[in-house]
Amino acid sequence: MQVKLRHVNREVDRHNVVRFYYRKGKGRRIPLEGEPGTDEFLASYERAKMTDAAPKGKTPVKVREVRKNTLRWLCVEYFGSAEFKLLDPRTQKVRRQILEHCLDEPVEPGSQHLFADYPLDRITPRAIKVLRDRKLGAPEAANSRVKALRQVFAFGLDEEDEHGNALVDRNPARDVSYFDGNSEGIHAWSLAEVEQYEKKYPTGTKARLALDLLLYTCQRRSDVVRFGRQHVRNEVLTFTQFKGRKRKPVTLELPIIPVLRKSIDATKTGDMTFLINDLNRGFSDAGFGNKFREWCNKAGLPQCSAHGLRKAGAARLAELGCTDRQIMAITGHLTEKEVTRYTRSANQKVMAKAAMKRLAKNTR
Repeated sequence: MQVKLRHVNREVDRHNVVRFYYRKGKGRRIPLEGEPGTDEFLASYERAKMTDAAPKGKTPVKVREVRKNTLRWLCVEYFGSAEFKLLDPRTQKVRRQILEHCLDEPVEPGSQHLFADYPLDRITPRAIKVLRDRKLGAPEAANSRVKALRQVFAFGLDEEDEHGNALVDRNPARDVSYFDGNSEGIHAWSLAEVEQYEKKYPTGTKARLALDLLLYTCQRRSDVVRFGRQHVRNEVLTFTQFKGRKRKPVTLELPIIPVLRKSIDATKTGDMTFLINDLNRGFSDAGFGNKFREWCNKAGLPQCSAHGLRKAGAARLAELGCTDRQIMAITGHLTEKEVTRYTRSANQKVMAKAAMKRLAKNTR
């Protein structure tokens, strides 16, 4: 399979000779060696990326050759695949970073040999465990490594080379278990924290509208920044969630409850988005995240985040007695396992309250 690489330009000179160059934006124009799809071309591409990233006047870091049938080679193939490109851009960025960190790990502490150059036929579940266990102090990061490597090898099993053979003959990461998650993950806002934020930012402010959209729709920031009047009809908000829109699109229809309607009507909004920045334009995902971080900090809530409101909203629904299926109809989660991570503590509280109520009735 020939990999389509970013920032590679094809040109035909006056002698009708095809040449390839690496050029990112308006950066340096760097000639590439070899034919596309060959090891020489991939190595030249990696060198060009490092050369482009190096400050002018400084010698770029030497880039190791991308040898065929190594872990780096498989990752490069994966990065150019349709499976990878269909992922959400943020997911692509995070997964690439995880895999690059794995590739840069030495095979043994202090060794100059990296996992990047590890031959595919020698990678066993034990090797994957080594990469996992080096993140022992951060179980979620360790599990992310296993998950990313499972996806790479799953791609290799499905993809064929020029001879019709699979790129790999097994998935060693599939036989490596995840660590038990001891963390509750992102902090879910408490009722007191919501009230503290509301006291700082009254209805009619952009900061308050941001909280109300996040809390009363239970959606991600990538959706909230795109919400606008065009999504509303008969007081129903209709949209397709931004995350996963290419692979597993989820379209939701959510009634706008009175408290949210009041907040929208009281706040200055844009033509196409409810939330606007200081330039009266819609927020980017990152821009909104930074601004909401600033609002939380000013409200004395450094532990709180935008995603924590999605979790808090789902937990509040659970406390009100909503079933997991009902909550999934609002959050857009596809499995009960996903939504249970958000509602576990809330469900425990509801069940404990019901159990103690029964106990109280049967005691004097």
